[in-house]
Amino acid sequence: MGRRNRRYRKRKYCAFCANDNLTLDYKNPRVLKDFITDRGKIIPSRISGTCSTHQRFLTREIKKARMVALIPFTAKSK
Repeated sequence: MGRRNRRYRKRKYCAFCANDNLTLDYKNPRVLKDFITDRGKIIPSRISGTCSTHQRFLTREIKKARMVALIPFTAKSK
C-alpha cells in the first residue's frame, strides 16, 4: 500500500540538437509553426522539449517572423 504507482514518461529532447539538418531561421515559417499554438502563442520549452539555448533563439526568430508578417501575431477572429 505504501508504494506509489509511478508512470515513466518518454524523455523530451531538443529537436534542434538532435537534427543538424533542421535550421532555425525566421525565413522558414514551416519550422516555426510547429512551436506556436493555434492561438499564436509560443510553446514553452517544458512542453516542446527544446533546450534553453535553442528556446531563446526560437523565440527571437518567431518574433522576427511576426514583424516581417510571415507568421500572424494572433489567430484569425471570426
